[in-house]
Amino acid sequence: MDASSQHTNERGRGGHGGHLPTIIQGGMGVAVSNWRLANAVASQGQLGVVSGTGIDTVMVRRLQDGDIGGHIRRALESFPFPDVTKEMLRRYFLPDGRPDGKAYARVPMATHVDGSPLKRAVTMAANFVEVFLAKEGHDGPVGVNLLTKIQLPNLASLYGAMLAKVDYVLMGAGIPLEIPQALDKLSSHLATSMKVDLIGKLEAGPLMATIDPAEWDGASLGPLQRPAFLPIISTHALGKVMLKRATGSIEGFVVEYPVAGGHNAPPRGGGGGLDERGQPIYGERDAVDLDAMRALGMPFWLAGGSGSPERVRAALDAGAAGVQVGTAFAYCDESGLAPELKRSVIDQAVAGTTDVLTDARASPTGYPFKVVTLSGTNSDEERYQARTRVCDLGYLRDAYTTPEGKIGFRCASEPVADYVAKGGDVAETVGRKCLCNALMANVGMPQTQKGGEVERPLLTSGDDMDVIRRVLPPGRTNYGARDVLDYLLSGVAGAR
Repeated sequence: MDASSQHTNERGRGGHGGHLPTIIQGGMGVAVSNWRLANAVASQGQLGVVSGTGIDTVMVRRLQDGDIGGHIRRALESFPFPDVTKEMLRRYFLPDGRPDGKAYARVPMATHVDGSPLKRAVTMAANFVEVFLAKEGHDGPVGVNLLTKIQLPNLASLYGAMLAKVDYVLMGAGIPLEIPQALDKLSSHLATSMKVDLIGKLEAGPLMATIDPAEWDGASLGPLQRPAFLPIISTHALGKVMLKRATGSIEGFVVEYPVAGGHNAPPRGGGGGLDERGQPIYGERDAVDLDAMRALGMPFWLAGGSGSPERVRAALDAGAAGVQVGTAFAYCDESGLAPELKRSVIDQAVAGTTDVLTDARASPTGYPFKVVTLSGTNSDEERYQARTRVCDLGYLRDAYTTPEGKIGFRCASEPVADYVAKGGDVAETVGRKCLCNALMANVGMPQTQKGGEVERPLLTSGDDMDVIRRVLPPGRTNYGARDVLDYLLSGVAGAR
């Protein structure tokens, strides 16, 4: 039985006509998995995924850079709430782009409860734009990837993506138990709330994030397609928890091995400590039990180290619907990475000199984070320590209660004195890096800070960097998303 007919799904909601993709293109943030990449993958019938992480900042920076090609404005013309579109363009669009050295105007940071109306509107519109552009010109499936950890903007992100008819929602970096019910409610334009993690307690009860589509008269649009939901998990045990405790339906799982790029799940049970480079040591408890995954009775895809036709074939033979692949797509022509960064990494891959460190301290989330060693980036610890610490985007901040019972926000990568003044432990700041600003720099939109300091990149990739060399067509120094798909599916009969 070939890959195109091995798995079908008759759920009648979300997804894409009941057909499951063999390849899921990883949802790499910030804007590495941009609309161009997702469009290129989806147009070939596989699942193209856009990253919704930080996409509000990405959209307004694209507008401030002049909206080259007019794509953002074209998408906004189709956004169903014209007053929001007018406000976005009024505030952020610069027809001639920013003057050299001028800082980008920032969107408001997310805050608790309803937060800023502008923040909600920008987040919603930006996710709409990214999904809309990813779906243009073909009928293939498109998904959006969000981080459970970044809780405050997620409801607006989901609603915006659903307004653009997103087919799948993928979420990791946490346990997204409340997302299925949120998708159900938002598909009917109902007010939706979710608990927000809080350090401390409030007398009034849990901290909640809320969105109400009535703010924009969303119900007048009629019911929205409810996308399929695929949590990203690291063990079958978490899959069982999701199926038992989630507030609505789950349509499958992405099962991620610790060799995957970006944030990794910490080793189970504390693991085996750290190796000589300070990397977490994973053991037998972190292995994926494929028998147990099959027993859940749900479609699943394997992620991390899956970038070869042999691994695709092995995944299918093991009962998976396919694989999720990130690193190979990250350096293809259509991805959002800055061209000079792609060139440097591809050159290293060809020379066999790439190095990826699983840094246990870099991310303020506390999750291990994979870092590519590359000159001129914040992988150079000495250069990073010379950076002036600042927290001006705030996606990874934690909510906490102050001694007065109010709500505050802090990030272990912000200025140390500020973090400690907010009740944080100084030990938590050691080795932490500002991912928000670095990931924006990765896609060619670095902020110019006060005093003229320009933020530097910090690349993340999976352990298998050799996939770049394997994907490169003979005699070429670059490759496209189609090349990646042709390579991955070369051992699967009937997959294309």
